[in-house]
Amino acid sequence: MLAKIKYLTAGESHGKGLLGIIDGLPAGLDISEEDISQQLFRRQQGHGRGGRMKIETDYAEIYSGVRHGKSIGSPIGLVLLNKDFENWTQKMSTTPVSEDVKKVTLPRPGHADLAGVQKFDFDDIRNVLERSSARETAMRVALGTICRKLLKDTGIEVGSRVTQIYNVKDETPIPEGITPEALNEIADKSSVRCLDKNTETEMIAAIDNAKAEGDSVGGIFEVIATGLPYGLGSHTQWDQKLHARIAESIMSVNAFKGIEIGMGFDQAGKLGSEVHDEIGWDGEKYIRHSNNAGGIEGGMSNAQPIVIRAVMKPIPTLIKPLRSVDIQTKEDKLAHKERTDSCSVPAASIVAESMLCFVLADAMLEKFGGDTMEQLKAHIKVSGKY
Repeated sequence: MLAKIKYLTAGESHGKGLLGIIDGLPAGLDISEEDISQQLFRRQQGHGRGGRMKIETDYAEIYSGVRHGKSIGSPIGLVLLNKDFENWTQKMSTTPVSEDVKKVTLPRPGHADLAGVQKFDFDDIRNVLERSSARETAMRVALGTICRKLLKDTGIEVGSRVTQIYNVKDETPIPEGITPEALNEIADKSSVRCLDKNTETEMIAAIDNAKAEGDSVGGIFEVIATGLPYGLGSHTQWDQKLHARIAESIMSVNAFKGIEIGMGFDQAGKLGSEVHDEIGWDGEKYIRHSNNAGGIEGGMSNAQPIVIRAVMKPIPTLIKPLRSVDIQTKEDKLAHKERTDSCSVPAASIVAESMLCFVLADAMLEKFGGDTMEQLKAHIKVSGKY
């Protein structure tokens, strides 16, 4: 449901690499491979990541759409090579190979494996699992960094932190007045991206215990954005509502199984008088005495920080696999094992930041318009309300 920006990714987990194209961004936006690398590095961190992260040092090359460090208004193309492809040249060759390649025939519960082979009539699950791998999100982070830069240049910041891994919760409130980028600086110093040191130790133990048992754990993360004006999105049509567009974007990510905005599900046990954010006037602008709505009312941004939380299920590829059925022989067997993480929640929070950046950058361009960054900023200066 993006209105102005279009983006596509291509590539398989163990293929030659990942490709990305993003179109609809104005000319004159400063873009560097270093900015993209910084976010890709953040995505690769976190306690519980598997051996793949020791192989890859993700670097996205800007292939088109940028000249002398600035966007030129045409589609921006990125290329991110997979170092691990050298170990998969036969299995993932794009041309026919003479030697037999062992097929994957044991679908993993919780993965795209069985539904994918049923949909496309494949006899090899690798045709499904390579694309359905979370490896694809590396390119989303790379492309999302470009949108993050547009937001930063218009006064909007996006950050995140982890609030739960397995049954361990970090209930530390976000420090009042902290910027999202400052929040990231604190969270990134933790291997699980939580704020409380004691909770960090418990989260690490929960991950280690699951890994020792051949299992995996999921969790919850929180993403915030500040500096937004009134009126991103619209109440006038279902597909223009900002919270619907955010939900679609976040829920498109592998293993994300739920999202809430602001107070979210806790509102079910509250009275209306406890939920809705009262309005005030400070002499210059409208203020809110709380932000239970999470920055969105009636499908539009209300100039308060946007706050979302999402849950990531435990990764379905397990060291100690679950029961399955061979798609060729129909025999009961244990599911296929592939190199895997035991926990990716810290990395998932970085991916979610990028997904929110896509939506917010798109909404800013939709509302204010402009073929160049200077035009966009001029339009915001004239008509933006904060």
